[in-house]
Amino acid sequence: VQLQASGGGLVQAGGSLRLSCAASGFTTMYFTIAWFRQVPGRAREGVACISSVDANTWYVDPVKGRFTISRDNAKNTVYLQMNDLKPEDTAVYTCAADRTQRVGRSCLGPYDYWGQGTLVTVSS
Repeated sequence: VQLQASGGGLVQAGGSLRLSCAASGFTTMYFTIAWFRQVPGRAREGVACISSVDANTWYVDPVKGRFTISRDNAKNTVYLQMNDLKPEDTAVYTCAADRTQRVGRSCLGPYDYWGQGTLVTVSS
């Protein structure tokens, strides 16, 4: 099982980025996939998740209405569309996967598989 996160970069406040989490060795449709972010010196924060099978989604309050998590079953990839980015969104973003069907705050984990991070920097 491998997860490959990509799509980070430098963007001005108000801009958009789309992160990708490409999976190999398993089918994303049958796994809950989540995005987390971490700033040095601070605890890792769950950002969003999409549940296995029924694709229910959950978002942490600060990103609601701005971020959208989605899944492309044909590409075995999960995306995080981030709009209206703010400087406080600056972090290393990582995707994670688990066979458990999660809803609500159970999206916070735990997760069995983790990808490497991709850095998102939002300038003011």
